Amino acid sequence: MTWNRNVIVDRGQKRARMFAGLLMGAMLSALCAGAQAQSADAKPAESKPADTRSLGDSTETLYLHNATQQNDLNDIQTALRNMLPKAKIYGTPSQNSITLRANAEDMQLAHKIVEELDRPRPTYRLTYTINESENGKHAGSQRYTLVVLSGTRSELKQGNRVPVVTATSNDGGTLQNTVTYIDVGLSIRAIVDGSPDGVRVSSNVTQSSPTEEKSSATSNPTIRQSSLDGTSIVIPGKPLVLGALDMPGSTRHIDVELVAELVK
Repeated sequence: MTWNRNVIVDRGQKRARMFAGLLMGAMLSALCAGAQAQSADAKPAESKPADTRSLGDSTETLYLHNATQQNDLNDIQTALRNMLPKAKIYGTPSQNSITLRANAEDMQLAHKIVEELDRPRPTYRLTYTINESENGKHAGSQRYTLVVLSGTRSELKQGNRVPVVTATSNDGGTLQNTVTYIDVGLSIRAIVDGSPDGVRVSSNVTQSSPTEEKSSATSNPTIRQSSLDGTSIVIPGKPLVLGALDMPGSTRHIDVELVAELVK
């Protein structure tokens, strides 16, 4: 029997290539299995919370120089919070200051807002003239002057204090009276606010006096009182008659006149 040499060689080469392919496949399978085992044994990496604070933020305290009331600081603080929603804003009433944490752009805008809002309030000089007449004849004039900061209240009192028995108690057979004192005379209260049309002035002018009459229950004096209360728009430097009062039980008549002047 005769074998063909070329056929034998070709079959040997095919077997060699097949064996090499099987060997390569086994090696790849082993490598994949090892990689999967290593991945399963590895511990997951710990995640760190992201720092949400911007690296460009800065902290600064702005002091208010013209805020005279708690509401002044609150109004400026509210304006900053509305205009700078990303900034952190804290007010300190005891220090009259506002502390901010913001980026450079917001901080610059905060300085501008505070500079525009923290302005000195105007001060006004209010002169009340009380013209008295009796039986239609001029009996005299009195002037009273108050200096009032816009947005605040000022009060003037002139007169006496009259004792009034408010309670009576019996302590071991001895009567004891509880006495309080009330103010009689002239009282003027004024609140001023700036207005585009002039000066808005809320005035209360009260005049009171004791009479000779006595209360039958406590023998306290009877107090006669007249009061004028209202709000008016006053043009600076121009007199305005606020009203007139007739004193009860007498023929006296009183006209109240007001002049408002800007001091600074």
